[in-house]
Amino acid sequence: MLLVVIALGFSMAIMISIPSGIMTNQEATQSLTENFGSTITNMQEEINKTATLIECQTSSGQGFPSGAPTGMPRFGSRQEVFVDETVGDEIRSIEGVKDVVSFFQKSSNETTSETMNTPRGSFTISRPLYTITGISLNSSFIDDYSVLPTNLTAGRNLQAGDSGVLLMSSNLSDYYGVGVGGVMTINGESFSVVGLYEPTSQGRIETRMVCMNITDAQTVTGQIGNVSRFDVYAEDASYVDGIADVIKATYSELSVTTYKDRLTQLQNMQDMYNETLKNAESTLSQTQSVAFQEIGIAVVASGLIVLFTMLYTVRERTKEIGTLKAIGFSNWNVMSQFLLEGIFMSLLAGVVGVAIGSVAAPTLSSLLLPHVSMFGTQRLAGSFQGPENPAAPASQTATAAVQTAAATLDPQLALLAFGVAVLLGAVGSLYPAWRAARTSPMEALKYE
Repeated sequence: MLLVVIALGFSMAIMISIPSGIMTNQEATQSLTENFGSTITNMQEEINKTATLIECQTSSGQGFPSGAPTGMPRFGSRQEVFVDETVGDEIRSIEGVKDVVSFFQKSSNETTSETMNTPRGSFTISRPLYTITGISLNSSFIDDYSVLPTNLTAGRNLQAGDSGVLLMSSNLSDYYGVGVGGVMTINGESFSVVGLYEPTSQGRIETRMVCMNITDAQTVTGQIGNVSRFDVYAEDASYVDGIADVIKATYSELSVTTYKDRLTQLQNMQDMYNETLKNAESTLSQTQSVAFQEIGIAVVASGLIVLFTMLYTVRERTKEIGTLKAIGFSNWNVMSQFLLEGIFMSLLAGVVGVAIGSVAAPTLSSLLLPHVSMFGTQRLAGSFQGPENPAAPASQTATAAVQTAAATLDPQLALLAFGVAVLLGAVGSLYPAWRAARTSPMEALKYE
């Protein structure tokens, strides 16, 4: 009987684990859809705000951290190239230019090794431990443009005129164990930490950064007078194309991005998002189809287990049935006794099934259900970075949610399991109980 209860328990666990997996995938896909929608909306709003912005980055730069506000420097270059800051003055003299905001960014001398897990296997990369970011702390720039991080978690932001102080990403703070009010030494120079902010991600890599006055950054890295990037603001949108053409023709070392380029990138991203969602929804539909088949098989198997177990029980207790009927038990008394035994056995199996499901639901659902395909999003995550993708972390979070979503046992499913157990016990025991009730006392007492 114990083996029968355990077998029924596993069958019950499968019946409740599969719906848990379906619900988890549905919730994760819904979260993905909402995050993608929010990403596109945020990007569109950001682009609309920067219709007059022309981004000029040294051409060998890899890009600034995704999620940075307009004007925030990009992530460490593969080959760091700088231009003289006087180029900014020359650009400022172009007709239609309103402002030129300079940025400086250089990788630290310290490096770190990290293991990356990819579909093709794991590999170790060595990269700079953090990036030093210099920002023009001009009061008009701070007031008029988004040049500073906005996602502070502690302390204060940088202010006009600040020197000898820095902002630190929270992951770098954790790495060094330095918080607000602490001191960080860079190339022998000490800086006070005035604030912490939430880091952003480039693809699968979470950046570590420090932000400071551009003059401090140039001095501490030995790059006095050099910059990595200019944000050029036109008087109005009608000047943008002309200014961009002049910069491209004059400064071949600068990579120029305009409002139109960001719109094209947004459209490409939206197409890839749609492809990703289509893949996820298609896989989810297949998952639901497979789930219904597997649940059907589990229900039939459970019913057959109860049926054959109770038939065997009736056969083994034929003499007992005859004795009961001989002392006055009615057909209904005999029938109800075997029905109750079948139901009780199924309830025990339900308890075992819920116990198994509460522990093994993630494993069972993962083994029995197809996985939601997120290839498109993985490809997307590393494709677009920088201010043109301010909401990239949201999309990466949603991707991770679907990829790592683990089924959990819902209390309502546990109650439903007990209901199914009672039903299967009753249905599976019905014929054996009816057969027991129909047994003749004389024949039963003669049975060997």
